[in-house]
Amino acid sequence: MWDYSDKVKEHFFQPRNAGVLEGANGVGDVGSISCGDALRLMLKVEPETDIILDAHFQTFGCGSAIASSSALTEMIKGKTLDEALKVSNQDIADYLDGLPPEKMHCSVMGREALQAAVANYRGEVWSDDHEEGALVCKCFAIDAVLIEDTIRANNLCSVQDVTNYTKAGGGCSSCHEGIEEILVKVMAERGENFKPGTPAKEEAAPAGMTNLQRIRKIETVLESIRPQLKRDGGDIELVDVDGKTIYVNMKGACSGCQMEALTLQGIQQKLMEELKEFIKIVPTKAGALSRATCHP
Repeated sequence: MWDYSDKVKEHFFQPRNAGVLEGANGVGDVGSISCGDALRLMLKVEPETDIILDAHFQTFGCGSAIASSSALTEMIKGKTLDEALKVSNQDIADYLDGLPPEKMHCSVMGREALQAAVANYRGEVWSDDHEEGALVCKCFAIDAVLIEDTIRANNLCSVQDVTNYTKAGGGCSSCHEGIEEILVKVMAERGENFKPGTPAKEEAAPAGMTNLQRIRKIETVLESIRPQLKRDGGDIELVDVDGKTIYVNMKGACSGCQMEALTLQGIQQKLMEELKEFIKIVPTKAGALSRATCHP
């Protein structure tokens, strides 16, 4: 498991300002449940002074997402809108006494939600919709502009850095070449050359598990989840592992359940925390994958 600071744990177990804010006049929505993280930031702004009187949040995500959202609301209350917009994702991480590198994207999401909420209050259009051709990571719907801005703001220098801060490249890995092209461009602006294989920012290159160790770890996590599913008449079994894509078979009451998507999101989050990498979990029928492979 990742090493979380005491402050991260505090803001996760006892989040500040969680829930709906009555009378909010600025609301920002970022992320999506289908991608694993979603955040709504609500502001109550004094019109005469542009001072943020109160801030609340609602989030769907991991402990770091909750802690980052809680920290952000505490940081911006009492500030003017312009002062609040100067709060960076690194400021959020620093307020929490640091975040694991793999969780820095949670602080980036908070920064985006703040921009969206301020724009909403000012009657401006803020959108993370992607222009044709601008989408780089299809797995997590991350565009080139966000990747470029995040590389610049955080002095990133590797594909792993970009994945840690934005999630881009953490799914099927097919966008790694596109991320490298952006790294080449942005790093050239600061007089640096991108070198493929560069270790992630401020951390040594991790010693990876063997394929067998990785599969056994996945099986162990699924086994720990099965009793809870069985109590509700369901079950899960591992079908196959293909790189960062894990195929599972949802059985019994879990198959076709209205809550299946949310259940899979929870399992995916648990696997990511244990494997310390971004993965994608895909439901399939047992044997269907092998049949499709044998008979294209």
